[in-house]
Amino acid sequence: MSAILIARNPALQRLQDEGYVLRVEAAPNGTFLFIEQVPYVNSKAKVRRGTLVTKLELSGDLVAAPVVDHQMWIIGEHPCDHRGQILEKIRHSDCTDFGDGLVVDHGFSAKLHGGQQYPDYYVKITQYVTILQSPAQQLEPGITARVHQPFVPDETLASVFRYPDTATSRNGTGVASSRLAKQRVAIIGVGGTGGYVLDFVAKTHAAEIHLFDGDVFENHSAFRAPGAASREELEKRPSKVEYFANLYSRMRHKVQPHPYYITLENVGELDEFDFVFVCVDSPAAREVILKPLLAKGVPFADTGMSIQKAPDGSLMGQVRTTVATPERNDHLGRYVSFADGGDVNDVYAADIQVAEMNALNALMAVVAWKKRCGYFLDQMGEHHSVYTIGTHSLVRAEEKT
Repeated sequence: MSAILIARNPALQRLQDEGYVLRVEAAPNGTFLFIEQVPYVNSKAKVRRGTLVTKLELSGDLVAAPVVDHQMWIIGEHPCDHRGQILEKIRHSDCTDFGDGLVVDHGFSAKLHGGQQYPDYYVKITQYVTILQSPAQQLEPGITARVHQPFVPDETLASVFRYPDTATSRNGTGVASSRLAKQRVAIIGVGGTGGYVLDFVAKTHAAEIHLFDGDVFENHSAFRAPGAASREELEKRPSKVEYFANLYSRMRHKVQPHPYYITLENVGELDEFDFVFVCVDSPAAREVILKPLLAKGVPFADTGMSIQKAPDGSLMGQVRTTVATPERNDHLGRYVSFADGGDVNDVYAADIQVAEMNALNALMAVVAWKKRCGYFLDQMGEHHSVYTIGTHSLVRAEEKT
């Protein structure tokens, strides 16, 4: 990623050509540019070298110009003048943890004259390098950050995304995002609710997303799924999992389609997942899936929806999310039925188009997963929640004690 991204951006390429040592890292905590071997003076009036760090603002692989964020950070001691006095004019913060192992020691704030934005990253980097290395040059004339170190492209940078994630570094949620990075997730059923689960999970750094469904993606599927399928795509009659895998593989790697149903013969494929989203509407299929997951101690969120017609023709009903974990699962039988012959008035099974309810059901399940991983704060530890349309109420149950 470093070689490709630098080559596509004149400002970064110019820095490299002039001898600055650059490194780009794209990880769950965001995308950052590192400028290594930058000379500065420490509090003992000794010359040292450190690494400057800046967030990269990107559109695809193209860096922003002008650059909105004027801040930078250093991995090293706080830079000082040639007498060892801290450069207070640019001092901003100390010890910032961006997550995923990136901890910087000090932060700086140095704007251009008049508070103008930096026109590009070349101007921003050279401005900060000049501020830090000028005192060092008073003590060691000729020392410079332009060391012309041979550039070795780092093609091992691991990211599940096909283009850098700049949102995480911009909003400072790297610590939380990195907690999702090793998750291997399965989604059973990618009809209405499962498709939205995928939409939400695909935008995290989850390591792998596996889709299980034996259905074909047809016209009615398009009206309860995220995105907008074309007529040409529908005429090909792809399986649901292949349609969604192709769609989300435009954005990220490791969306794996499994074009078949989960049965007693293959349910063991779910044993090694970190979390399973169960989005099926058949009680018999649910029993085949949930009981083995419980036996193997695999955490999961089971989703469910019941929609009926009110006397005036409007729709009413509920959306349910029930979570089971190795630590807490004795409540499952109170809320999840494995019996056939449900409510004869339930119109959801007839492919009714309630995409917003599917999205809400998926949202509740994904939030529960993110709470379990530590991305969201979990103060109540609820393992069951129900949203009722008519009263616009959300009720939680099975809370931690």
